[in-house]
Parts: sequence; structure tokens; C-alpha cells
Amino acid sequence: MGPVQLPLASHAALSRAPFLAVAAGLLAASLAAPVSLSARQGPLLAPEVQVRLAVTGLPEEFQASASVLGYRTLGGELVELKKGDGAYLCLADDPTDTRFHAPCYHKDLEPFMLRGRQIRAAGQGDRVDEIRYAEVEAGTLPMPKVASLYTRNAAPGAWNPATGEIRSSTTTLVIYVPYATSESTGLSLQPKTGEPWLMSPGTPKAHIMFTATMGG
Repeated sequence: MGPVQLPLASHAALSRAPFLAVAAGLLAASLAAPVSLSARQGPLLAPEVQVRLAVTGLPEEFQASASVLGYRTLGGELVELKKGDGAYLCLADDPTDTRFHAPCYHKDLEPFMLRGRQIRAAGQGDRVDEIRYAEVEAGTLPMPKVASLYTRNAAPGAWNPATGEIRSSTTTLVIYVPYATSESTGLSLQPKTGEPWLMSPGTPKAHIMFTATMGG
């Protein structure tokens, strides 16, 4: 994985710690799969457009080799749109969500992410972490010692769902370090502009957050 460059670029929307806290919470809720903040009814972008947009949160050297899951129908299940031979698996933007949200994570995280999607599909979205944590600790759900996840996000109005044109967006890098704590990493638990911080400390989903800006 390429180096993370700090300090991060400035952005008016990220200039306040309270906003960062909210953004971090939204990201944490969406790491396993896109979660609709408000509904839209398509349009469903062509598979090749879904693939092209899905990988844009990754560093350029990983984009061509990434695998991509996306949608063939509105409201349908994720299916494979592109099989790659690289380290990353990307999820295309959910056509029922007004925002643009495209996560790409290391393939070693797929069992954990897939399990989250399965639990939500079973109507137990409020128990996703409870169930997964128990399964990780029981040894029935594998979790890598360290793995990365990138997301590209655009708010409603910052992109055109009909064409896929993204006018402004943010990118986030997450590094999973299961069971890490503030003490073991020396990282703050509070979101701060231009600095990494630790979320979900002491759990199987403990992860380091880096937030930066990204042009369209």
C-alpha cells in the first residue's frame, strides 16, 4: 500500500472536529456495505460506468487490478461486474442512495464485510457488530491482522446520479488493526483535522482513520 501523505489537504467541510465526528460515525456505519441515508430511484448506471467509478477511491496503481461488485437491477443484490487479480475488492455505488459511496477494501476483509451484508439482509442490522464480534472471537469468522479500506464519497448535489459525474468528493483511508487501543497505538480517539485517529478501540473492528479531500 502506498504511503499516506500528511498533512491532509484542507477543506471547509472538514474544518471542525464535530463534523469529523459525525462523518466518522457515518463511515463506520457504512464500512460493510452502502447504507442509504435517503432513497432515490436510480437511474442504474451501466456496468462499465459502475466499475469505472467504483475504483476511483483507490490509489491509481491498484485500480486496474481491482475486482468490482455492483448492480444489475435497482434494489438488487451485489453481483460481480469485474473480476480482477489484484488485492482490492470494490463495491459500486448503491443506486438507491442519494449520496455517492464507493468503498474498496483488501480482499482479506471480504469475509468480515460479506458477513455484515448477510446479517443486514436478514433484518438484523442493529446487531451487525455484536454478531460479527462474537464470531471473530469464536474463530468462525476470519479477520486479518491488518488490512486497508478506501472510500470515495460525494454528498447529494455534489454529483450527478444520471451520468456519474462527480463534481466534488472526499476520500477516506481506513486501516484495520483488530483489538488496537489508544494505548497500544498512541493515537487519539477524537477526530482531528489533519491527524489520524482510532475508532472502535479494543474490538475486532478497531481501525485507524485518515480523511482527505479529493477533486472530482
